[in-house]
Amino acid sequence: MIYIKITVKGEPDTSPFTKVYQYSSKSDEEIFINSAIMTKDRLDKNLKININEAILVYSSFIVSELRNDIPIEQIQKNASHLLSSEQVMIGVPETLRKMSFEVMLDDGHMKFIVLNTPIQISGYILKST
Repeated sequence: MIYIKITVKGEPDTSPFTKVYQYSSKSDEEIFINSAIMTKDRLDKNLKININEAILVYSSFIVSELRNDIPIEQIQKNASHLLSSEQVMIGVPETLRKMSFEVMLDDGHMKFIVLNTPIQISGYILKST
């Protein structure tokens, strides 16, 4: 079972939003896992991903780490290296300034993880091509 509620806060001029992933059966979980794999394949081909795909990457990472009993502090630290501003479309780093995850897995215990500025934007500037 996977239940994830993500609250996303971006720049002050954007409205926060919430996304929920809820998979109660193994076949449903496979859809979640396969979606994450497809997104990682896009990254491997040097294609930029959008906001929803970036959220999926972070969600699948957190689920995997929690299932491997990685401490929350370590998950937060490791998550900051998942995506770079070069891997995502314009506006994604600014939109995903703060992501709060409420995660419940097979054990039925709710875990809370907050990622502050998961995609670093230092030196990030808009370029015309």
